[in-house]
Order: sequence, then C-alpha cells, then structure tokens
Amino acid sequence: MRKISYFFIITLLILSQLSLDAQNKKELKGWAKVPQILKEIVPPTFSQKEFDITKFGAVADGTTDCTTAFKDAIVACNKAGGGIVLVPKGTFLTGAIHLLSNVNLHVTKDAVIKFSPDTKKYLPLVLTRFEGVECMNYSPFIYAYEQENIAITGEGVIDGQGSNWWSWKGNKNFGWKKGEPNQLDARKKLFAMAEKGVPVKERVFGEGSYLRSNFIQPYKCKNVLIEGVTLKDSPMWVMNPVLCQNVSVLNVKVDGLGPNTDGCDPESCKNVLIKGCEFNTGDDCIAIKSGRNADGRRINVPSENIIVQDCDMKDGHGGVVIGSEISGSCYNVYAENCKMDSPHLDRGLRLKTNSVRGGVIENVYMRNVTIGQVGEAVVLVDLYYEEGDSGPNTPTIKNIQVENVTCNKTKYAVFMKGYERAPINGFKLVDCKFNNVAKPDVIENVKNVVWKNVEINGKPVEYKGE
Repeated sequence: MRKISYFFIITLLILSQLSLDAQNKKELKGWAKVPQILKEIVPPTFSQKEFDITKFGAVADGTTDCTTAFKDAIVACNKAGGGIVLVPKGTFLTGAIHLLSNVNLHVTKDAVIKFSPDTKKYLPLVLTRFEGVECMNYSPFIYAYEQENIAITGEGVIDGQGSNWWSWKGNKNFGWKKGEPNQLDARKKLFAMAEKGVPVKERVFGEGSYLRSNFIQPYKCKNVLIEGVTLKDSPMWVMNPVLCQNVSVLNVKVDGLGPNTDGCDPESCKNVLIKGCEFNTGDDCIAIKSGRNADGRRINVPSENIIVQDCDMKDGHGGVVIGSEISGSCYNVYAENCKMDSPHLDRGLRLKTNSVRGGVIENVYMRNVTIGQVGEAVVLVDLYYEEGDSGPNTPTIKNIQVENVTCNKTKYAVFMKGYERAPINGFKLVDCKFNNVAKPDVIENVKNVVWKNVEINGKPVEYKGE
C-alpha cells in the first residue's frame, strides 16, 4: 500500500509539473515566444568522416557528368552512419542529387556544382509540389524525401543554370517565343486535377509538360540545415522545404532574377529559422506557404513558428511575404533586424490571399527593419490577390504588429484591403517613420487598428478607424 501511495504521489507531482509547463508555454505571446521557438530549432550535427566525390569518379572539369559519383558518395556516407560528402575545388556538372539521412553535402570555397540542362537527368519522377500542389514531376535539383539530419553547407556556389528552364514560363521576357512549348497547359491541368481530387500518383507530369523543378526541396524531412552556400539561377523557387520540421537556413546568398525564383519558401513547415541571408530574386525574397486551394485544405498542415533575422533583401516582389499558396494557414511569423532596399523590391511585408485560396494567417510580427525604398508599399495586406473575392473560402487575417520600421521612399506606407464580411482584425503600427511617401494610405475593412508614434513625410500621423 505504501509503495502504491508513493507512486501515486510522484505521478501527481509529475502531472502537475507537466500541466504547469504547458500553461507557461501557452501564456507566452508575441515576441516573448521567440526564445522558446529558437530553443526548438537545433541544426543537425554530423560525423567528420569525409566522402570526397572525386574518390567516387567525379571529375572537376565542368563537362563530365558526375551524377553517379554524387549518388555513390551519398549512399556510402549514409551506409557508414553519416558524415560529409565533400565537393572539393573545381566545377562539377550533375543531374539531380538526392540526399539521405545523416549526410552533409559540403561545397568547399572554390567548388561549383552546376546542374545539367538535360531534363532526363531529373528522372525518375518524384513526389513534389508545384506551386503548392502535389504531383509527380521532375526531381528538384537537390531533393530529399522522409530523411532526417541532412545539410547543404560550405562557401561554394551551386548553380542551377536556370536560364535553360525560364522560357518554360511562357513569358517573352524570359526567352519564350510564340509557338514554343511552355508550362501553361500542364499547370492548368494540374490545378484542375487537384480540385477534382485526382489521386496524387495519377497526377503524372515530367517530360513534355514543362513544369519547372524547384532548386532545393526537402520533403517530409526533419532536422534540415542549409548554410553558407551561394545559390545561383534557379529554375523557379530556390529553397522550398515542404512538410518539414526543424529547418535552419543560415548565411545563404540567393542570386537569380528568373521567373518565380522566390528565395526561401517554407511550405507547411514548423520551426524554421532564416538568418543572415541575402536575397536578390526574381520573385518574393521569403514567401511562407501552406499549399494551394483544395490541395492545401486536403493536406491541412500550416506553416508555423517561422523566424527571420538579420537578412538583406534586394530585388524581389516582396521582402517577407505570406502567401499566396496559403490554404493550409500560417501562424506565428517573426521578422526582425533586416535591411531592404531596391527600386525593384516592391513591398516590405506582404500578406496575399483571397476567397479561393482561403486560410488563416495569424500573429505576424515585424520589428527593427530598415528600408531604403520599395516600389509599392511598406506593409501590404491584400485579400483581393489574383482571383479576388470569387470563392467560398473566406480567409481570416488576425494580429499584425509592425514596430520600429523605417522607409525612405515608397508609393504607399500602408495598403490594406479586407472584406466587409471578414475584415482584417488587429493591425498595430508603432514607432515607424516613412518618408517620400507618394500616396495616402489605403485601409479598407480593417478593425482594431492602433498607430502609436508614426510619422509619414515628416508629420505625425494618427489613424482614426474602427
């Protein structure tokens, strides 16, 4: 009886402590939550055993196909319990690289990986997402599926040679000519299949479809690190972790002005840190996503706990963006201590969705951001993106807070349009200064607005709204 009593008491104490811990976690709000999230984002570590790709047949002449050498080195590294697959000095041409658990692909300072323009080098088809919709398509250039503890590190260059793929967009600005094949029909077909609920294994594309591959896509992976490398000229989205947990993107340089070349797109991911990176892109610098339309709702996994720190945004459609493929929702985004500046950067903070995409976007925080100039708006929240208000999936946007953000030139300081039936709920603007603002703010169907110590064109501004 006594033993049972002791056991009972100890059990009660443990349960009480667990309850208290859960309560304490639940109480954390706003920026106070960031240290807790950062504790849960831990980059993977690796054995120091090295597997030099040249020992597996790779030749650093930029013309020899090294696809098999990369594969053999990665398999050997994985079978040995993990380590470093070393890419030494030189230029190595390859097709798709598939990472396995406990493998760190390390690109040394004077090394260049170049990806082949030969589409057959990205076969067989793999499960991937194209613009937020699952399908079987060409392999992303660097891909991993259901792996743990994987990394791409080093000071070298990874060159997608994306200009070989950009014409597939079907846009004359990127080399497409009338009569040439493009992705438009296949893209439309894929989206229609998803809306009809066609099983993913039957959504087969690849050869003849012209759906461009993403550059780096870990899919359903845990403990992912991308650090130090320069990523150049992607076919489209550059870093696109999908359904991943514990992702660190550190000190990466992204350079490429092709179509849809978003810099980093965490999609349906949890606990992501993007820190110290430089973005010069042909689309959004950072775009947080969670699937498109019916497919996003079918999978129903949000992006949550995304932290952006100390990044430098140059060209791009937006600096920190949420959407537009956001049907699975998004919670808890924090961006701080960033620089943004380019006549070809359109917005600072942007949220984009509509009643076709739907989704919930809640708890978005930005602070200590310096903007030289943006083309359209410092803060833009638009529920009329693309299809506009033409669907049954009314989006919900709650709690946007922007503090200590400055901008020297912009068309609008703030541009926000909600729906009358579903207004944007909660917008706080504190300690912000915006100069050379060309047009008055647009704030429609936004409630619970608080502006404190806000200056536009040298004059204090108060917003008096609902």
